[in-house]
Amino acid sequence: MIPVSSLSRVWEEARTLGLTPEQRLSPLAGRPYDLRHSGVTVRLYAGMPPKQVAQWTGHSVKVLHKTYSQVMDGFDDTWFQRIDNVLNRQQP
Repeated sequence: MIPVSSLSRVWEEARTLGLTPEQRLSPLAGRPYDLRHSGVTVRLYAGMPPKQVAQWTGHSVKVLHKTYSQVMDGFDDTWFQRIDNVLNRQQP
């Protein structure tokens, strides 16, 4: 067993080392459990079928999208590029 106080100290140090000052002020990775949310969100954004991700997490697809499909920091350019790709394919 790891004392909660030790875990909290290590977690805060990891956030300091791994996040920008702006990110540290946000709720991003505010607690260790947030890693689960991040892992699930990455799988969804990577294009993994939601039904498969839901099965792995033990949730329904509805709960999966409501709980875990959060906005990932720093991916705006990726989404805009994907939209441009779709629109460019539809032009004659």
